[in-house]
Amino acid sequence: MKISYDKEADALYIRLIEGDHECRVVRLTSDIALDFAQGETLVGIEVLGASRLFPKPEQPTIVLEDLLASAGRP
Repeated sequence: MKISYDKEADALYIRLIEGDHECRVVRLTSDIALDFAQGETLVGIEVLGASRLFPKPEQPTIVLEDLLASAGRP
């Protein structure tokens, strides 16, 4: 996973899968879009107006919790 922030565009992008993918874009809101590759694999999430939503979009805080439980593992 890679998170990048473009200050000029005020856009945060969360790349879940590396590589070049031809994507279908699904807009959840005017500020949030999901990029899906072939097979409906979620490749990335774009957040526009990131500075309104995150206190420091250039230095996002990442919290990973219960990863094994989410994957169906004890």
